[in-house]
Amino acid sequence: MALTCLAFTNPAGESHFSLCPLKMLGITWCPGCGLGHAISYLFRGDIKSSFHAHWLGIPVLAVLLYRICTLIINKKYKFDTRNP
Repeated sequence: MALTCLAFTNPAGESHFSLCPLKMLGITWCPGCGLGHAISYLFRGDIKSSFHAHWLGIPVLAVLLYRICTLIINKKYKFDTRNP
């Protein structure tokens, strides 16, 4: 769900809703926000802006997508081991 939200948000927008506690305290730089912006830029195909937002955005997105796929596959092929 979070990746879907990042796919539809505008990372360049200055006035967007945020639950970031650092942003609420007035701190302008946050590594978590940078990752969110980087992933959002990746969904738009803007690799250069993604790298400038946070250099770990590309590997983090790859790991998240891999983990989502493995969870779906494991759930799909998991057999019930209870005794009938």
